[in-house]
Amino acid sequence: MTAIGSPARTSLADGFSFGEGPRWFEGMLWLSDMLGEAVHTITLDGSVTTLDLPGHAPAGLGFRPDGTLLIVSTERQVVLRYDGDAVAEIADLSAIAPANLGDMVVDAAGRAYIGSQAREGGIIVRLDLDDSIAVVAEDLDFPNGMVITPDGRRLIVAESIGRRLTAYEIDGGGGLSGRRIFADGLDGPPDGIALDAAGGVWTSMTLAHQFERIADGGAVTDRIDIGDRAAIACMLGGPELRTLFLVSSSDAYPQRLVGTRQSRVETVTVEFPGAGFPSIER
Repeated sequence: MTAIGSPARTSLADGFSFGEGPRWFEGMLWLSDMLGEAVHTITLDGSVTTLDLPGHAPAGLGFRPDGTLLIVSTERQVVLRYDGDAVAEIADLSAIAPANLGDMVVDAAGRAYIGSQAREGGIIVRLDLDDSIAVVAEDLDFPNGMVITPDGRRLIVAESIGRRLTAYEIDGGGGLSGRRIFADGLDGPPDGIALDAAGGVWTSMTLAHQFERIADGGAVTDRIDIGDRAAIACMLGGPELRTLFLVSSSDAYPQRLVGTRQSRVETVTVEFPGAGFPSIER
């Protein structure tokens, strides 16, 4: 195992209330601030711009092929669309979601997969291009970060309460089947995840205060210790998609951080570039 030490981390931006859902798109990192009711863009030199979303606690982000930004509003259980000019609600999941919404991944066709984060009985909902919705996976223990492999044929989801990564096969219509364990018995509850070109999954281990690269089967091949901070989410992007963006906070529970600005983004350079979705630059 190769350990990546703290000195290798570089600060990119800070002062967020609770960062979540980082995505790399058009040469920038896009980041939700759940408590700050905003989505930020961050350039590689640390410059920040802000899209205010009053009344919403954004989490999962994703881009459709035409560049439209989709935004998950956690507590309202809706999905928003931002076309560069205006924000509009396009789907209401409240009738089928058993709990707050969380992370999201968008595939090459523009279909979005969204988790509803019940501790038991969580679900994944697919949002199609016509903005219709369908439940495609059930009985998950707090579904969180999600990625899709480059061929578009497999989805991997972090189950935070279950402390595991779970994989599904994706059929031609976007359905999920063939559920299996990718990795089990993890060192901490997994949150946001990112997939690399060698098939490893970088995983944010919230209560374990570290980021780990996990291979299919569960072997930990890399680890980044972040001291007493909570590892919230990660994303591969930057030059050659080899920059790992690390989102952390002073606490793993947003309700304890209302009114604070202790969330930050750091970077490290890793061996394998990002792959699949959402890592592919579009």
